[in-house]
Parts: sequence; C-alpha cells; structure tokens
Amino acid sequence: MNTPFSIDEVSFRDLPGWRQDDPGKLFPAMGTILSHLRNSKPYRTGALGVTAAELVSLLEAAERNKADSPEQARHFFETNCVPFRISPAQGKSGFVTAFYEPELEVSSKPDDIWRYPIYRRPAELVDIGDDNRPAGFDPTYAFGKSDGNGISYFPDRRAIDEGYLEGRGLEIAWAKSKVDLFFVHVQGAARLVFPDGAVKRITYAAKAGHPFSPIGRLLLDRGELDPKTISMQTIRKWLAEHPDEVDAVLWHNRSFIFFREADVTGQEMGPIAAAKVPLVAGRALAVDRLIHTFGLPFFIHAPSLTHLDDGKPFARLMLALDTGSAIVGPARGDIFTGSGFEAGELAGTVRNEADFYILLPRVAAERYRR
Repeated sequence: MNTPFSIDEVSFRDLPGWRQDDPGKLFPAMGTILSHLRNSKPYRTGALGVTAAELVSLLEAAERNKADSPEQARHFFETNCVPFRISPAQGKSGFVTAFYEPELEVSSKPDDIWRYPIYRRPAELVDIGDDNRPAGFDPTYAFGKSDGNGISYFPDRRAIDEGYLEGRGLEIAWAKSKVDLFFVHVQGAARLVFPDGAVKRITYAAKAGHPFSPIGRLLLDRGELDPKTISMQTIRKWLAEHPDEVDAVLWHNRSFIFFREADVTGQEMGPIAAAKVPLVAGRALAVDRLIHTFGLPFFIHAPSLTHLDDGKPFARLMLALDTGSAIVGPARGDIFTGSGFEAGELAGTVRNEADFYILLPRVAAERYRR
C-alpha cells in the first residue's frame, strides 16, 4: 500500500489492557450501524481500503452472537477480527483529544441578551467535488457559494458575524454567549435549552468551507497560554479575561458551522453524527474519514490519559462514528465523552499520545498481512 503510515499485524496479547476491557458495550451500536447500512447507502471507503461490505460481514456476525459477558465479547472480536497497529510516518506517536455534546441556553427570539444566532444551512451553500470545482479553487474546500453565475468562496466567520445572513430566516435560536456558541461550533452538536425548559437538539449540517484554525494554537503562538496546561478550560478563561480581544481571536478561525435540528428522543444516547447513528459516550471515536471507513473498531491505548477511567490508563475498544476538521491523520482520534457540563469537563483536558490499533474483519485482513 502506498500510504504515509505503516500498518503492522499484532496479536490480541499485544493490546495493552485488552483483557480488562468490556467491548460488549459496542454490540448495540454495531446493530444500529448494521440497520443503517441495510437501509441506506454504504459508508465511503477510506484510503486504508476497508469497504462497507467487509464491515457488514463483521456486523452480521455480531448480530448472530451473544455477548453476555466481557469474556464472550472479547472472544467474538478475537474470532472475527485481526488487530493491526497503525503508526504515523517518521516514528511519530498517535494522538487523542475529546469532544462532547454541550448544553447551550438559548431563546427562540432575539433581544439585547439573546444576540448570537445559530444558523441553518443557507441555500447558496453547495457541496464542492471533482465534478463542479472551479479552476483554481482551493482543493481542500468541500463547500462554496453558488450565485447562479458560478461558484466562489463562501463568506467566513467574521463576515457572517457581521451580518451576512441577517434577515434571511435561517436562525434556529439565539444564544447569549458568543464564546459558548463558538465552542458549540467546535463540537458540531448541542442540546439547546430554552427558558421554558424545552430541549431541542442540533447537529452539524455543513460548514462555510474555510479550514479549521484552532484558536488554542493562536494563543500558544502568541505566548498567551502554556503548552503544558492548555485545554478548553484555559482557553475559555483567557477569553473571559480579555473580552476586548474575543472577536479578533474567534475570527482567526474562519471556519463557520451550520446546523440542522435533530431528533430529541432517546436523550440518554449521544447525537447522531457523521456515521448517521447515535454516538456512544466513551465508545465513539472521531477519525479521519479520508483514511478510515466509519463503523470499524479501534482499540485505543493512551497510558497518560487517566482521568476518564478513575486513574487507570485509557484502554478501550471503540467504534469510528464521526469525523472532524481537526482530526487529520491515520492515528488521530477524538473521543466522545458524552453530553452536558460534566462531559465537557472530561473532554476539555484530553490531549494525549496514544497507540492506535484497528481491528480488521478477517475477510479484509489478508490484504494487509506481510
């Protein structure tokens, strides 16, 4: 394979913490994925080359098997999968962060307090692919603006904040905190809580197309934050202490996210994300979809990540169910920690090196053996 990473077969004995994990928690989600694939189009095949059909063979085997104990669940994967370690080029280690579903206080009408709109996707925002990309158009852009005379770049975060979409009726709701809304954009989903207690869910619909530019990196480069302690919490604290600089810092990230309203039933489940099935707290992983196919199991071992498991090193089998603009590379993942404030506190400090193992269905594994 001509890829910028290596993939090497290992044994389940080589997976640190495998014998202590309970992958039985993945079986309901695997059933949901199988149901989706039976009734919708297959997932896109990533550059690694594992197809949705090969994934279905694993999911159908899971459907036929019981996993009434951790031992039975591990035995299923040991029987039906072959583990491979994925290593980035040039000896670099893998890396994990985390994300969550925020709860955001909103109003259905704007006023002097509720000032910051959450927008639906505008009609002139179009997907860009090989069939309609204009000559000279940046090849990294997946969205653009169509005005009837051609396709151009869509306005960025600053232009939208300054009123580009006002008066179009695209608002889902209004927030009172620009910073809180910015972090909803970063997470790509939220539960909206209205003054009367009503709850509405929103999830990612599209983006303006501009690349994601982390404001944490900007603040590090400016010497405002310590690389040893940077987290969502320290970024928020800096913004709270520098209100006059909030706009300039947030506008550094030109990427702007549009949302759609989502089903609020089953609030114990996570939001429906890129793989079109609900995320599972602590077991859903966002990956680079250009490399990996959604639905595949990954075993993640992060020795320095201990606060998610009561002081023990993180070692769990997870499912690739989402993606994100900042999730780039073969051994780069984003762990979904759940919904609400506590999940956000857990997610905000995850920045850890990690070992990535992909469990390939046996029908696909032979192609990767050396």
